Amino acid sequence: MSAAISSVQLLVLERRVPSANMARFYVLSLEETLFGDTALVREWGRLGASGRRRLDLFEARAQASEALETWLSRKQRKATSCERVPADLALSLPLKSVAF
Repeated sequence: MSAAISSVQLLVLERRVPSANMARFYVLSLEETLFGDTALVREWGRLGASGRRRLDLFEARAQASEALETWLSRKQRKATSCERVPADLALSLPLKSVAF
């Protein structure tokens, strides 16, 4: 696990291909649950739409971080831009308010 990924609270990836009328987003975040587990939250869809959301639960944060890295490497191959939102900003903003 890389040190940069373990400190990231929220990753926002975006892919735009105007010639194909494609504008998509993908958000990855790690969140603690009320029961002490760590959730990898994935949200994706078309820019401007609400999209879909999925939570994958892990017992340890290290397992969730590994899963985040796996998804990030899959999605970065196609993404045109990736924005790492600092932890203090990510905690103060709701997920929907991150600007693209």
